[in-house]
Amino acid sequence: MQALDLRFLYYIHIKLHIMLMQRFGATSKLLPHLSANKISPVSSSLVLHHPYPKRPCLGTLAPYSSSWPKDPKDKLPSLIQDMSVSTSSSSSVAKQAIMPEDGVEQIELLSAVEDLHGGVVVDLKEVMDSEVFSSLLRASMSQWKQKGKKGVWIKLPIELSNLVDAAVKEGFRYHHAEPDYLMLVRWIPETIDTLPANASHRVSIGAFVMNSEREILVVQEISGKFKDTGFWKMPTGVVNEGEDICAAAVREVKEETGIETEFVEILAFRQSHKSFFRKSDLLFVCMLKPHSSDIEKQNLEIEAAQWMPFEEYAAQPFIRKNKMFDYVAEICLAKSDQDYAGFSPMRTTTSSGKRIYLYHNNRDMANIQATGEIISRKADQTP
Repeated sequence: MQALDLRFLYYIHIKLHIMLMQRFGATSKLLPHLSANKISPVSSSLVLHHPYPKRPCLGTLAPYSSSWPKDPKDKLPSLIQDMSVSTSSSSSVAKQAIMPEDGVEQIELLSAVEDLHGGVVVDLKEVMDSEVFSSLLRASMSQWKQKGKKGVWIKLPIELSNLVDAAVKEGFRYHHAEPDYLMLVRWIPETIDTLPANASHRVSIGAFVMNSEREILVVQEISGKFKDTGFWKMPTGVVNEGEDICAAAVREVKEETGIETEFVEILAFRQSHKSFFRKSDLLFVCMLKPHSSDIEKQNLEIEAAQWMPFEEYAAQPFIRKNKMFDYVAEICLAKSDQDYAGFSPMRTTTSSGKRIYLYHNNRDMANIQATGEIISRKADQTP
């Protein structure tokens, strides 16, 4: 009978803790004990020295006595088992909270990686209940605040969209989205938010392709601004994620017209704001050299494609009335007939070893290097 009373008291103890967790959050009442906390670099758990080391504690959902009956019909262990949450297979959460003999309690936190700017990044991968996530997030935010962290980034794959509402209720906002994930962010300090904004520009190209007959490659599009206007335009398109500008220009020409080309240089570029869902647009006018002449237009986007004499192209009413289009035509003509130098791609690497293209005035740079002007200038600056 005494054992039954003890079990009943423990049942009441657990129920009270569960009610506190639901009302105030899983760890909000334990945070005053953080003065003696440590962080385990392996488990990302908050370690607390509990003031009552020999008593059951919050987060310890296993039976207090190992001598209790383990009969499946015993309702009390069954209830406790139902209430516990297993996280041993999850890399997003530390191991389940336990109560070792030395009286140290571990509180679950979200696993996070520190970034280079005083913040943390949480990359969730495993399925998680929204209420469990909310409790873990509150406990983690309290710890990150005490550690002086600034920005918190949470990457939610589309499979975990059920956690968005819980994150928003904790003060997080959308930062950006991709087809497979949503990035949320929150600035912790009560200072000016210096977190970087989402990407502000879309990058696109316009392809100037002229053959030996002084004809340029032009198209009419099925949809868009110039649909059914009769206007002939240069092939254009958007640069894909991770794609170089020079490669995008060659690809777009091939896709729209079937013409094989070789990238020569960037002749000019223009910036336009609020062009695509509030994003700005950078369009690079690129010169390409054709290596074929037979056109095979794309039927999905292109109504017609042809080689058109440059003078006829430049004389179109829309180009004559639009100053930017008219000036671009003049630049293209200057490149063909006069001494105009654009920006050629040079393969190089960043300080971190990433392969990139540097676009520069290759002709003038080569002349400067050939005359030794740069070398002599460096020599003059040598102390």
